[in-house]
Amino acid sequence: MSAKSSSCIDVLYREPAGRSAIHIVDAPTANSLLSQDEAIEVVRQCFADLDSGLSIGFPPLSGHGSDKATRFGVKSGYDGRRQLPGLKVGSYWPHNTDRGLPNHGSTTLLLDDATGFPLALVSATYLNALRTAASDAVAVDLLARKNASVLAVFGTGHQAFHEAIAISRVRSLSRVFVCGRDTGRAAALAQRLSAAGLDAEAASADKALEQADMVVTATASRAPLFSECAVKPGTHVSAMGADGPGKQELPAALAARAELFADALDQTFSIGEFQYLAETEERDRVTAIGSVINGRSRGRSSDDAITIYDSSGISLQDLAVAGYVFEKALAAGLTQFVDV
Repeated sequence: MSAKSSSCIDVLYREPAGRSAIHIVDAPTANSLLSQDEAIEVVRQCFADLDSGLSIGFPPLSGHGSDKATRFGVKSGYDGRRQLPGLKVGSYWPHNTDRGLPNHGSTTLLLDDATGFPLALVSATYLNALRTAASDAVAVDLLARKNASVLAVFGTGHQAFHEAIAISRVRSLSRVFVCGRDTGRAAALAQRLSAAGLDAEAASADKALEQADMVVTATASRAPLFSECAVKPGTHVSAMGADGPGKQELPAALAARAELFADALDQTFSIGEFQYLAETEERDRVTAIGSVINGRSRGRSSDDAITIYDSSGISLQDLAVAGYVFEKALAAGLTQFVDV
């Protein structure tokens, strides 16, 4: 949706004279306004816009609270499609479970492009799960073999569920294998996926990789989850867990014999999966996914090729999804407009 021609932001938002106010899109409203299919298309477009130069991403920042086990990240950018600058704060407080709260939280702040004042605050914890899964689904759609149907999921948390659901929207899945260090959690996720309509079971890494032609990793690992030789020719791997220094889910030897893709080239080498690619010639092998979407670069070269996509998560996913939800909320009169 073009901000100039049809955005309801342009029509409905006016900064009241003499005071500062902001729209609030709370969690129930935001969650109700975005489907996984919509997230996939919004994220696909934001990658294309980043590649074309319409949108811009800025370097991420990170910090922590008084407990150094906590962390938060700030990702900012400019969504040129909707003419919205802004940022997302994503937090991880590992002891929230003891308080009956989610460990992860996300909030997106959209700014008015004309004034720089806050325009909208969008609850984004659920949106973050959908946008992350959407990135990996976009990569599967572009890079996995067209007849790929067996998925191996590494990880047993909330995000792993969304990953499998999103990938099922772009490929017809005949089987889903769930791999995790905790067999009970793996079995529970497989049961949850089965309840959602997928044929899923918990399995060892070796069993899953022996049959899978698609792999998604959704862990906080700092070491390879499986051996390089376990991945068979023709497999596509979407890795989303590496989002900070020292994180790694895949063996470096696998990258050496695979075709490599990423959401953002600068970020993949600093906090993403491809941190271990130190040499310039190695880094030159990585292709931005937006370039594939725009037809400037090729995707998979053959049915036997192994493809790897690093989804470290970029600000433009957050801004595009939050802007999309905000526009829908404005049009439906569902925002709260409050003084700040």
